[in-house]
Amino acid sequence: MALIRATCSECGDVELRSRDLQVRICTDTGGGTYLFRCPICRMTEVKTADDQVVDILVAAGVRCVEWRLPSEMGERPIGEPISHDDVLDFHELMNDAAWFTTLAAMVEM
Repeated sequence: MALIRATCSECGDVELRSRDLQVRICTDTGGGTYLFRCPICRMTEVKTADDQVVDILVAAGVRCVEWRLPSEMGERPIGEPISHDDVLDFHELMNDAAWFTTLAAMVEM
């Protein structure tokens, strides 16, 4: 198992084993990151990783996980944007004890 040196934002350089890190690749953008939990302060660190860093870490035995952006990121919103008046109207609606019933009636089709 490889010994890898990484930098914690609080503790500075720390030594980790390959099983202590994880590489994540976004299949939609191709962007890579790696993460680890600092063995000293126990905080999780997430760092960006270019292709070369990803290749080195994977070659050292670090587990690689692929993920996708949520599908909602590609959706286009429909309707008018929410205005300040809409927020105030919603706030007024929340003051009524039957707010949920009123709100449900507004969206029923």
